[in-house]
Amino acid sequence: MNYIVNGREFDREPTPGQCLRTFLRELGHFGVKKGCDAGDCGACTVWLDGAPVHSCITPAFRADDREVTTIEGLGRPGALHPMQRQFEDAPGFQCGFCTAGMIMTSATFTENQKADLPRALKGNLCRCTGYRAIEDAVKGVSAVETAAPGKAVGTSVGAPAGHDVVTGHAEFTMDTHIDGMLHLKVLHSPHAHARILSVDKSAALAVPGVQRVYTWEDVPRKRFTTAIHTDHLVDPDDTFVLDDTVRFVGQRVAAVLADTVGAAEEGCRRLTVEYEVLPAVFDPEAAMADGAPQLHGCDDPFVRDPAHNILVELHSHIGDVDAGFAAADVIHEGTYFSPRVQHAHLETHGAIAWMEDGRLNVRTSSQSPSIAKVKLAYLFALRPDQVRVFCKRVGGGFGGKQEVIAEDLVALATLDTGRPTCLEYTREEEFTTASPRHPMTLTVKLGAKADGTLTAFQVRNVSNTGAYGNHGGETVYAGGAAVMIYRCPNKKYDAYSVYTNTVPSGALRGYGMTQPAFAVESAMGELARALHLDPLELRRRNIVRPGEPLVAMHDGPDDVIFTEDGLARCIDLVGNALARTADQPPPGPQWLVGVGVASSLHETAPPTEHLSEVWVTLGDDLIYELAVGTVEFGEGTSTAHVQIAANQLGTTPSRIRLVQSDTDRTGFDTGAFASAGLFVAGNAVLRAANAVRDRILEYAAAYTGVHVVMCSMDDDGVVCGDRRVSLAELVTLARTRGIRFTAARKAYGSPRSVTSNTQGFRVAVHRVTGEIRILYSVQAADAGVIINPAQVRGQIEGGVAQGIGFALTENHHVDDSGVMVNPNFRNYRIPTYADIPRTEVLLVGSADSVGPMRAKGMAECCINPVAPALANAVHDATGVRYRALPLTPERIYGRLPAEQSVSTG
Repeated sequence: MNYIVNGREFDREPTPGQCLRTFLRELGHFGVKKGCDAGDCGACTVWLDGAPVHSCITPAFRADDREVTTIEGLGRPGALHPMQRQFEDAPGFQCGFCTAGMIMTSATFTENQKADLPRALKGNLCRCTGYRAIEDAVKGVSAVETAAPGKAVGTSVGAPAGHDVVTGHAEFTMDTHIDGMLHLKVLHSPHAHARILSVDKSAALAVPGVQRVYTWEDVPRKRFTTAIHTDHLVDPDDTFVLDDTVRFVGQRVAAVLADTVGAAEEGCRRLTVEYEVLPAVFDPEAAMADGAPQLHGCDDPFVRDPAHNILVELHSHIGDVDAGFAAADVIHEGTYFSPRVQHAHLETHGAIAWMEDGRLNVRTSSQSPSIAKVKLAYLFALRPDQVRVFCKRVGGGFGGKQEVIAEDLVALATLDTGRPTCLEYTREEEFTTASPRHPMTLTVKLGAKADGTLTAFQVRNVSNTGAYGNHGGETVYAGGAAVMIYRCPNKKYDAYSVYTNTVPSGALRGYGMTQPAFAVESAMGELARALHLDPLELRRRNIVRPGEPLVAMHDGPDDVIFTEDGLARCIDLVGNALARTADQPPPGPQWLVGVGVASSLHETAPPTEHLSEVWVTLGDDLIYELAVGTVEFGEGTSTAHVQIAANQLGTTPSRIRLVQSDTDRTGFDTGAFASAGLFVAGNAVLRAANAVRDRILEYAAAYTGVHVVMCSMDDDGVVCGDRRVSLAELVTLARTRGIRFTAARKAYGSPRSVTSNTQGFRVAVHRVTGEIRILYSVQAADAGVIINPAQVRGQIEGGVAQGIGFALTENHHVDDSGVMVNPNFRNYRIPTYADIPRTEVLLVGSADSVGPMRAKGMAECCINPVAPALANAVHDATGVRYRALPLTPERIYGRLPAEQSVSTG
């Protein structure tokens, strides 16, 4: 067959049934991405004779004698296609994994299609941006600015990898080929709870190309936790690489290693496994009852009560809640439920391992290569210097890649065979085996005086950690922040993290705070109605103020700096915005309109130890090399780090060369989660850049005989009094004396500050169908000093969009036998362009942060108030309180009063 790809001809035969996506990637066109393999996400979009197609559902043979254009062939070096330029200038991306497909689709739009983007972009998904930046890119709206030397902070400079992202040359984890690479596929358990009695490998090993079959008998019998934290003791060691007992549908049973993916898949199908099926339990309340099936009999002292499947329980009591309720004029009590939610990052989990010079190398899609390295060294009894773990660009994370769930198997196979090994998750495996958000059921009881003053605040949180305890304890601890936000002398917080026979839960944006925020802020909305108070006014009267203790779990000292009233300002900004837009008409007579608000506080780093070490070096080429262990997956830390360094070194971002996320080339970094990529690693960047600057200034001062206070950086030189010395001259002279301008500095996640967010919505609810339309969305945020305005806005918009999905459409549905029944984008519906309103973002400038340049991270906290604000708006519109998510039309309609649900038209 003859193929013409980006103007070049290929005479090559695809394998039977091969899709165009895999065929093009085999030819080296890695800009064609895998997001779903079902035609749902658009990440694989290419042109076939100039028309966009989803290459994952297009048979390769259909491209015979036709012109195929991929993102790499859309523009030429130095001459980008206009749509590529627009996406770079908007910027119309965050992680960038969907960007090639977005550009290939958008570059074909007519003016009519640009005027109807909800329809035109229905086949392309983005999990990061919230779509406003993509709309700007399509319409040619630019936000990228050029920074003057030493003036990078506060400027919307573009991402360092922006050009590579829009041209398809940015490397993600699986965008490589290694000769002789083997492929792993995993056989997953069909049972929620069973003991493996035997595995017959013979038929699998007889499949041509199958090299190995691994079961629990072939792996190190070491317990570990897949969760990534600096202190591994905050999570239970309750997991094996492969186990002889399976505890959820989808758990690994065996791994087949073969020359091709197809052979490995066939090997999995031919394995014969004999199971002893065991009793299973899926509800956490039932799991805690006497006589419930017991999941873990382990002797890990971390597990609080294995006989009742309780991983962790927390009990805190401040003041006297019984007395507080007795003193209340109004008491509200309600139970609220938040379901599982999947991260749905478009790049699935994956890792590649190989041996080089006797060392294990692992290229992975992870939020923490440093800790992944520690875990691999432990599992396989290797010295740290025998392991290298690194990341290229990561295609979304949101906490889902704060786990080690692919790296261990590729390391096992490579150490066993000596050959390169690859494991790439399918989209179905993401839904059925990767770690979603914890389902939580929270009962909130509030007491208040008639004037709204809180007298008692009680919360009971039951969290379903699933079959394993990764992140189970930390997330229920983090949920206390929802209690911290309000001043009250009497507080009680009880929390249980419970094992069940369901997919293990994990870290997801908001990390244990999103679910309690939904419950507490919904309860505050109900309390406001009972008190006949404006919901914003009830919050104003009770929010914690600077100088007051942030009391949640205990009333002891903490390391949080809280000196400015950012939350009160956020509340006022949202109140003013809702009043300013109050004249918005409903879509029609059949629609009920309501307004809802919610707030949150979020600490700027996790309470457990977080560490980052950064190296800055002025090279002989006069470019500053900035080596940071933090991974870039769309949160924008790379851009912020470059800006901070450029700012302190008196230069421009173009003169900073970023080296990142490689344990051989960067210092230790706990990882990019909990917004610590900016807060902690950013502080390390600041300190290292300052140290190099000071060393250069001191050297220049000694060289010129001018006091150092008279010296300042000047892009590519130093001004010493009335004399200017070039960096080239200084570097040359220093080199002759054996001096290098380099420094390493560390930063820790303490002390911390707090971010504040308030979300407001105006919604319309259809009387007949229960459909919800968002008429207006606004979020005010205290982000401290803004490093990059466009980037901060984009993070908030993306968090709001993800929160809207959490509230309205997304439900990781598990049936009565523990099977996840909607493991694809078609049935687990993340928001499309058409679903997301443009959110007005209002930024509060504050200076109470101890972050770099007094900045605060915004990637994590912005999602927390979204779902409760929506629920409060629906309550305001309908008069009905919905206490369980998601707020689907059938759930809304089913409870509307008869007089409301009758059509008037």
